[in-house]
Amino acid sequence: MHRRRFLTAAGLAGTGVLAGCAGRSSSDAPDTPTDAAADLRVESVAEGFTHPWSLAFLPDDGVLVTERPGELSLLDRSTGAVQSIDGVPTVDARGQGGLLDVALGPAFAETDLVYLTYAAANDAGATTTHVGRARLDREAARLEGFDVLHAATPFVDSTGHYGSRLAFDADDRLYVTVGDRQFKNFGPDHVAQRLDSELGVVLRLEADGSIPDDNPFVDEPAASDAIYSYGHRNPQGLTVHPETGALFESEYGEQDGDEINVLEPGANYGWPVADDGCTYGEGEPIGVAHEDRSDVVAPIHSWPCGSGGFPPGGMTIYAGEAFPEWRGDLFVGGLASRSIAHLSLDGEAVTGVERLLTDRDQRIRTVAEEPETGFFYAAVDAADAPILRITPA
Repeated sequence: MHRRRFLTAAGLAGTGVLAGCAGRSSSDAPDTPTDAAADLRVESVAEGFTHPWSLAFLPDDGVLVTERPGELSLLDRSTGAVQSIDGVPTVDARGQGGLLDVALGPAFAETDLVYLTYAAANDAGATTTHVGRARLDREAARLEGFDVLHAATPFVDSTGHYGSRLAFDADDRLYVTVGDRQFKNFGPDHVAQRLDSELGVVLRLEADGSIPDDNPFVDEPAASDAIYSYGHRNPQGLTVHPETGALFESEYGEQDGDEINVLEPGANYGWPVADDGCTYGEGEPIGVAHEDRSDVVAPIHSWPCGSGGFPPGGMTIYAGEAFPEWRGDLFVGGLASRSIAHLSLDGEAVTGVERLLTDRDQRIRTVAEEPETGFFYAAVDAADAPILRITPA
């Protein structure tokens, strides 16, 4: 076991106001900064992580941390001690690839099953997003019996836009986001608009990797049985609403055009035939507005071309006690924006947006809620990165 230095230095989280934009079920969200947003204490639980990507809280003081180069670590939240976990699959860590999401399986207390997504290559060197599972042996500090459940098709010669987040619903169905792998043919033949491709989609699997009988395209011979929704660019946030069960998803736009969506089975979310973003450099529109097509679903919130965007990472809907005024709201890690977005929700409508931690100048890959306390944890995306804990001041 090795130990990363435990830090107790703390500071106040800065706030900044972010203008709202049109969405599926809301008008322009007004600016709604709150007094509580300034009353945050931020501390580093541990440091020295290499591009941490995801956090999964164990039912004790542990939290699993994935690091993109291919390491899985177990962090003790009370002491800051960090232990490396063996048995991780071989990953392709070029570009945006590597070891990505981690989630505990259903009934983890009985099964000890842990799920991972990661980029891996075939014999020809092409890569794709994989999802697999293994049993976590805490005593031996290793994953036992790792099993690949699904590899998105096709493998392609690209190192970008893998997705990829995991979420389980109340029926123990497993959702996996897969990016469009940076294909630039912005039209109806784009991979994200093709049902015979598992790129630019959200997949739905049973916990064992098999296909649910009621998946939306199981009766279409030319479509992938695993697809749940499509028309996505690079979805890197996914969370289930703790009360309604609604599935919230975030994805990166091209230049701006970043989105928050609520997923529906079989729905087309538009990329790239309907989008709020524009092309890099030229700033030209991509496709048409979502409202101009009846066959696509618009985001509940977006950052359109010219807004500066908010490249959104991992996210959570808050359900805890530490910040009661925020219960039911959505919190999203921001990379280029170097902040956390707090989106106030009324059902599935976004009523206001603000940015937190703007004074720290840190890329936030993901934000998660500690179940026992309701404190926030955040993974900073850097080569020598801390895991942050955010509590009331």
